[in-house]
Amino acid sequence: MSGRSTRGTVRDHRATGWLDLVERLFADAWNQPLGRFRSPFAFRGQGIAAADLSSGLLRLAAGRDAAALEQHLLRNFRKYAHSEVGERSIWHWLALAQHRGLPTRLLDWTYSPFVALHFATASLAHMEQDGAIWMIDFVEANRALPPRLRRVLEQEGSDTWTIEMLERFRTLAEFDRLSQEPFVIFLEPPSLDPRITNQFALFSLMPDPSAHLDAWLSRAPHLARRIVIPAALKWEVRDKLDQLNINERVLFPGLDGLSRWLTRYYWRK
Repeated sequence: MSGRSTRGTVRDHRATGWLDLVERLFADAWNQPLGRFRSPFAFRGQGIAAADLSSGLLRLAAGRDAAALEQHLLRNFRKYAHSEVGERSIWHWLALAQHRGLPTRLLDWTYSPFVALHFATASLAHMEQDGAIWMIDFVEANRALPPRLRRVLEQEGSDTWTIEMLERFRTLAEFDRLSQEPFVIFLEPPSLDPRITNQFALFSLMPDPSAHLDAWLSRAPHLARRIVIPAALKWEVRDKLDQLNINERVLFPGLDGLSRWLTRYYWRK
């Protein structure tokens, strides 16, 4: 594949080199009303280009009732983690669970195209496979939100959500009842630890634990792009990200991240 093609109806582009890749990642970042470069895109890096956009919850459910599984997972997470966290809203628990590795309906994204590039090229096991960066225009996606949610964003003067903004909905069920039609919001999680801050993290959230983001994008393909990173380009991208200080040592502060970075840095191809 070369140039621009299609994956379903979402625009695809196969990067031809580092400069082409960077140009694509920063395309359409100019915000005319602000007179500044402020990209409207959320970015997600995947080590395997063919992988879909299923949440961890959907992958774990594997055909089972995702709603029932979500209820069990969150109930037990809250029960066993309560002594460390205390009393919090369901939204805080959901963000914390995702951050700590529990399969949830949330999907990880970032404001930073370079952080997304890191996650697309970090796995040594996937270096021989094409990777990809997904881009979703979250500003434009807000136009499809239910009126109640659009009013909240307008009142806050924001294009993304926070835990505090969602707390007007006391339960996931209340949030899920906002619309019969699927929609997507992007949630900026609280700074639970330096990882969230350093990764410039975002989560996508849909009003149904069994919802597939791929299916939603098939109905709104103009909101998304996918940039394929050829396997032959991955090591060049990886080495340049290391020189830019975009690596595990920074994105996962602590000895675990340091060890992962050193292992990959000294890996012999």
